[in-house]
Amino acid sequence: MAERVKDLARAAGFDLAGIAPLGPAVTGEAYRRWLARGDQAGMAWMERNVELRLDPRGLLAGARSALVVGLRYAPLTGTAGDPPGDLWPRVARYARGRDYHDTMRERLERVAAGVAGLWPGTRTRVCVDTAPLLERELAARAGLGAVGKNTLLLHPEAGSWFLLGELLLTLDLPGDPPIADLCGECTRCLDACPTGALPEPRRLDARRCLSYWTIEHRGELPEPLRPAVRDRVFGCDACQEACPWNRRPEPLERPEFAPGRAGGLLDLAGLLGLSEPAYRERLRGSPLRRAKLEGLQRNAALALAGTPPGRAREALAAAAEGGPTAIVRAAAAWALALGPESQD
Repeated sequence: MAERVKDLARAAGFDLAGIAPLGPAVTGEAYRRWLARGDQAGMAWMERNVELRLDPRGLLAGARSALVVGLRYAPLTGTAGDPPGDLWPRVARYARGRDYHDTMRERLERVAAGVAGLWPGTRTRVCVDTAPLLERELAARAGLGAVGKNTLLLHPEAGSWFLLGELLLTLDLPGDPPIADLCGECTRCLDACPTGALPEPRRLDARRCLSYWTIEHRGELPEPLRPAVRDRVFGCDACQEACPWNRRPEPLERPEFAPGRAGGLLDLAGLLGLSEPAYRERLRGSPLRRAKLEGLQRNAALALAGTPPGRAREALAAAAEGGPTAIVRAAAAWALALGPESQD
């Protein structure tokens, strides 16, 4: 039965599939310590539904096991490779194309329909990181990888360039064997973090993480972090780019993770001057909308700091004078105050 469920996942287009029996989380105390330290920064939802997070059986009555799936998104080739321009190379690779929540959910719902067809009466629940679920631990228990020192899941063939999703099941299925530690003595990810957000192995302090500040945070960015946003406008792949395991995956074509036709034409100056209606149209179905237009324009302004005279600096001047919000105007004014020599 377990193999047939995993076959359904592979037929739906997932690259990795494993089964984890459900039960209390083994990392529960570590999670509570993480919250107690305040490492979640302003992400208050991480403090809610803690008991559900620590025992996913509460998410589905009668749940006994979970299918955990992985979908690769990098490295990419062809038209889905590193895009040109000054915006998209500053966007985390998972967020350059279609929102992965939609892609993963659609495929998991196909798997759920297949399960219902094979075993009528089986109840399922699709989860794609919006449910209160410690999915990284569940994925490790399903044999999809080992938790790396950068807190991401590492697979010996896929590295960490893959997204996770889950299908909770009332089927009582045997679990897959775990994967042993893949990090050893390596600390390249910790050393590569530009803001020190990995103060020790397997601990992420979101208060220092560029992914948190560029995506989740609302309002102004602390001045010490602003220079780092020149290279990271939405999310950050620094710890993944430094990982030796991420040099192993074979290239693949995933058009759904390439910049959209309209959004792909954007650059930093264009993003800074985007109107609300144009934002909704050009970034429809894009993960970038998580940061809201104000956050994206704030980040774009900071990324343009120190630019020489030209279109980009004109966009900064226009935003500093007449930007749509005080946050955008302040970011543009700060960036405009830095001369071109500050890029050195």
